[in-house]
Amino acid sequence: MGRSMASGVSLFQGLVRSIDMIASAAIAWEGRVGLESEVAQLQRGDLDALSALLARYQNRLYRYLLRLVREPAEAEDLFQQTWVRVAEKIRQYDSKRNFEAWLFTVARNIAIDHLRRIRPESLDEPIPGMPGESPATRLPSGERPVLDGIMDRERSGRLAQALELLPVSQREVLTLRFEEEMKLEEIADVIDAPLSTVKTRLRRGLDRLRNTLETNYPGEVWQ
Repeated sequence: MGRSMASGVSLFQGLVRSIDMIASAAIAWEGRVGLESEVAQLQRGDLDALSALLARYQNRLYRYLLRLVREPAEAEDLFQQTWVRVAEKIRQYDSKRNFEAWLFTVARNIAIDHLRRIRPESLDEPIPGMPGESPATRLPSGERPVLDGIMDRERSGRLAQALELLPVSQREVLTLRFEEEMKLEEIADVIDAPLSTVKTRLRRGLDRLRNTLETNYPGEVWQ
């Protein structure tokens, strides 16, 4: 292939990538505009907008709640309670805040209240005589890279099973980070905790997740 032809192909490939990037940015922008419009409509009392928002977040929000409570029937009930609460509280929502983070915060508060009432033992209990300590905070905290590759294993069902063995505090952070693809700052907003706490729970959750997978499935590389 001549130099001019190779340059032409390279230029064409670069143009295609640019077009793809522009298209992706346009879709993301349209999604944000649509979301802002739906939220504004709901704040004005338009319940059709509630249906639109429910459809937009149905799968993601239910999956998050299911990760927290681990019972489909309970997750469905909490999912419905969340949208009732959204309709009740939407006028108090500050449009300057990320709506998605606010929505997941509403869902989380309802789920945590439910767990405290129904299964308090599922939450992290303080260790007697060690204020501020819990089984989760006593886990080894060796530094390891973020195990992005682990998330691809969920198709086999093994990761989902291992996630269920984590404390709620770690399970929800991993869910928000890898399944919901939230930024660490957004997660801190959702769980109302310092960024350092999010990083610690994420690291320890990944450590424990990896140890569980390596113990249950020896010989496989979980990274």
